[in-house]
Amino acid sequence: MADYPRLGALMDAAQRDGGWNKIVSYLVEVWLDDYSETTDKTDIVETSTSGFSYLFDIEAERLLAAWGISRGRHGEPRDKGRMAGHPKAGGGSYHRGHAIPHALGGPTDINLVPQLGRVNIGPFRRLEREAVATPGSFYFTYWSYRGSPAVRGFPGQIPTQVDQGLLVLGRDPRISRHLNQPGETTGDSTGG
Repeated sequence: MADYPRLGALMDAAQRDGGWNKIVSYLVEVWLDDYSETTDKTDIVETSTSGFSYLFDIEAERLLAAWGISRGRHGEPRDKGRMAGHPKAGGGSYHRGHAIPHALGGPTDINLVPQLGRVNIGPFRRLEREAVATPGSFYFTYWSYRGSPAVRGFPGQIPTQVDQGLLVLGRDPRISRHLNQPGETTGDSTGG
């Protein structure tokens, strides 16, 4: 489980320096350390599209993290045909959830992750809406596969939980942890 003990201090420094670079470096380090505890063979790349950055494990074919700066509401319509063509894993309980919300400009493809419907259209929306309403804020998701069952010899494709964060300079970090397995309740925590 990812832990963010230095995030508050880095937020204070970012307030003085006006930049997110040290925070991004720290978050990527935390995510890679956490992920490496559960996965032996990886081929992780960082890529960017639509103004957002992504960590993706090519070996396991799964998204680890997505992040970027809010530009406010994105008014383009969803590409429903593209979303419909994206594989849907996990059965009827799961949606093709956006790691970066469409309302922020999150695309399809790499940005879509199997997410419990009750999380996707429930507690996950609080920070998404706040990120949209707060241009200049930093929004992220980190997808953990700890305990995700392998299928036919391939690593599990369904995240078991997601950390969702919203960082606004001058405020305390807000991080919510959502469980992403049927039958489990969603956790919610604030702070960093």
